Amino acid sequence: MAAIPNLRRLFPRERRCDGKGRGKDFIEATREPGVTFLMAKFDGILGLGFREISVGDAVPVWDNMMKQGLIKEPVFSFWLNRHVDEEEGGEIVFGGVDPNHFKGKHTYVPVTQKGYWQFDMGDVIIGGKPTGYCGRGCSAIADSGTSLLAGPTTVVAMINKAIGASGVVSQQCKTVVSQYGQTILDLLMAEAGPKKICSQIGLCTFDGTKSVSMGIESVVNEGDERSSGAVNDAMCSACEMAVVWMQNQVMQNQTQERILQYVDELCDRMPNPMGESGVECGSVSSMPTVSFTIGGKVFDLRPEEYILKVGEGTAAQCISGFTALDIPPPRGPLWILGDVFMGRYHTVFDYGNMQVGFAEAA
Repeated sequence: MAAIPNLRRLFPRERRCDGKGRGKDFIEATREPGVTFLMAKFDGILGLGFREISVGDAVPVWDNMMKQGLIKEPVFSFWLNRHVDEEEGGEIVFGGVDPNHFKGKHTYVPVTQKGYWQFDMGDVIIGGKPTGYCGRGCSAIADSGTSLLAGPTTVVAMINKAIGASGVVSQQCKTVVSQYGQTILDLLMAEAGPKKICSQIGLCTFDGTKSVSMGIESVVNEGDERSSGAVNDAMCSACEMAVVWMQNQVMQNQTQERILQYVDELCDRMPNPMGESGVECGSVSSMPTVSFTIGGKVFDLRPEEYILKVGEGTAAQCISGFTALDIPPPRGPLWILGDVFMGRYHTVFDYGNMQVGFAEAA
């Protein structure tokens, strides 16, 4: 289930026998590029996605289990133990669920696309306030192979701002805010279509449904000087993020001065190139709850659940469990609800009914 792009490099495929004349596909990893494999310890990789993304069209082990009648129900489920001092790290059940590891009932949502276990997700809520970014829906996948919780930079920056996480300053973002911030805000206050604003000010073009980047030339006044240059993808993306951020603050009836200040501060919270942002360990208890709407239900994550602590004492470091991942339409925006989320919520992958379910872990 690991959502690591480099896994597509695994090769070659061998055919093995289980001793009963039944063949099994075996993938040998001859190369493991990337920092993930260097920093983490793996016993192996058990792919539980759909055959649609199988390398070399190999038959996934889960498909073989069902085909050979080795399971009672076409369901598998995950419980990840977040208590690091306990010996048992978690449990995966093939063919059902373990009632000892969840409370109440699961909330189920249908699988919308085969590949990874993808489903529709509603809005993201920070400290009880909707961001509005996924108000009309976003796509998400549940993935035990992703340690953190990944999502669009726009919202991850908002979360990192709210929890005090520090990332690398994005110069393009701050440039857009300083040069176009007031214009964007004026257009929002005039109830201009948010999706058209970045094309109206010349940083993007409008394709009929949304703003997209293009290599247009822009003339910018700076005092008595005039400079022109190509407007790249980063400027268009920064503008689109600024529109979302400002729209969120307008909904909260903030003053124009406060809105511009807020957006400028968000630029400072942009994740660093590795996608990680750090926080002060002493401030974890005062951080807001971050919530995700799935199947009409709100799933909360408390700060102690989304902050990862590495080391002890004065050497301890605390890392935000939220990392940026930008996947463009039509596949995106896409959220990956990794171990940060699955540690709090017992997860059921129901192949028979093509749905994913979440319940509070016990």
